[in-house]
Amino acid sequence: MGEQEFLTSTFVEELPPLAPPCQVGEQEFLITIPVPPITKGGLGGVKSTELIQRELNWIQNKLLPNLLRTSEEITNLLKGLDGRFIKSGASGAPTRGKPDVLPTGRNFYSVDIRAIPTETAWRVGELAASVLIERYTQENGEYPRTLGLSVWGTSTMRTGGDDIAEALALLGVKPVWDYPSRRVVDFEILPVSILGRPRVDVTLRISGFFRDAFPNLIDLFDQAVIAVSNLDETEDQNPLAAKVQQETQFWMQEGLTIEQANLRSRLRIFGSKPGAYGAGLQGLIESQNWQTDQDLATAYINWSSYAYTSTNSGYQQGISASEAFQNRLENMQIVLQNQDNREHDLLDSDDYYQFQGGMTVAVRTLTGENPQIYFGDNAIPENPKVKLLKEEISQVYRSRVINPKWIAGVMRHGYKGAFELSATVDFLFAYDVTANCVEDFMYEGVANAYIFDQKVQQFIQEKNPWALRDMAERLLEAHQRQFWQTASQNMIEQLRAIVHEAEGIIEGKT
Repeated sequence: MGEQEFLTSTFVEELPPLAPPCQVGEQEFLITIPVPPITKGGLGGVKSTELIQRELNWIQNKLLPNLLRTSEEITNLLKGLDGRFIKSGASGAPTRGKPDVLPTGRNFYSVDIRAIPTETAWRVGELAASVLIERYTQENGEYPRTLGLSVWGTSTMRTGGDDIAEALALLGVKPVWDYPSRRVVDFEILPVSILGRPRVDVTLRISGFFRDAFPNLIDLFDQAVIAVSNLDETEDQNPLAAKVQQETQFWMQEGLTIEQANLRSRLRIFGSKPGAYGAGLQGLIESQNWQTDQDLATAYINWSSYAYTSTNSGYQQGISASEAFQNRLENMQIVLQNQDNREHDLLDSDDYYQFQGGMTVAVRTLTGENPQIYFGDNAIPENPKVKLLKEEISQVYRSRVINPKWIAGVMRHGYKGAFELSATVDFLFAYDVTANCVEDFMYEGVANAYIFDQKVQQFIQEKNPWALRDMAERLLEAHQRQFWQTASQNMIEQLRAIVHEAEGIIEGKT
């Protein structure tokens, strides 16, 4: 682990002298971290050794004790419910260089929205944009022209605006900060000659929380879109401006004034209607109340086609703009979803398949083929990576979904542990339904690991037979809808028998 990963120079300056290993209860905790040999050009001699010692001292005397205090989450929750004072604390992700958020369980405060994107987030976003463009160009032999990106409020709070920074970087726009306050006060348009590539026409699908918490970023991005659309550049250099000009002519022929046509052609920020949250797919998929891609695409578009612009644009916020949104989807080459840390993954939440999967199925329905589906891994800010969604699904499947250690871990949590196993199967299936990204062997793998393993099956049957029934039914649905095509008839019969057996157990409990 790098010497600077845990500490900045500020931490080093504030560290106390070296102390013995920390004592917690009757246990003594020692942390052993392999230290690479110090070479010329490194931190240098004794100074480097002292820095390493101070880092280790900070880990064992500050970081570890704070990690061991996470049980205070329950204590402080009960205090809050009792109307008592809860000490405040910073928000963020400790794995993204914010150890000051520990111990958790405090009344966390958010961020100064006027300072987003931060300069650090800009560096991450700019690098992530470069990595994305490089990968797409290598795989397709041309620069990307259009991209759809989901932007969430929670990740914006944790990172200081990595996603919005990447969207601006793709456009070729850089924020301008007021250096005494570090707040964003303007933006500058980077010339194509400096970018070294064409601009990318970016469409944002924002979450409801982002819409509510970051109106300034909606304003910033919309103003950037307007400025870029007004540039005198060729279509190859600026596909956004070319598309705005083309659609302005179309809307004028439809009877709109030039101002109305120009405004509608520039819409690039969409979300759910004011007061609504989500992407509209969870209920459909959970209840099996859909038949074709068209059903899922219609639900996603109906939930996501409300346009948002800067406050001084003259356009009423949150007005349905379904046709404009579909225009964006019809021309979308890339669907991108970023993840800013490894404290969770895309198969332990319904948000990932609803936002990225929903956009993908909408594009596929409108164009007849899947777009390029990328997963941005920004967990290490200095080294953002871009993968195909299938690659990330495969990694999560191997590292967590069928990992015996993870399964044993959730089995320690009784009813909730069984629920987590069932939810993983649901999210895997839902991602396949929307993005066509799951291989047949993965369905067989979860069936063997969760249902046909006698120890695991007995645990689920005892703690949460509803989860056992739901998992078996979901796998049968995957087979019925032709997503799991290689399932043997024997395995299908076993799953049906398990459904009937679980139903009998449930009846006995109710």
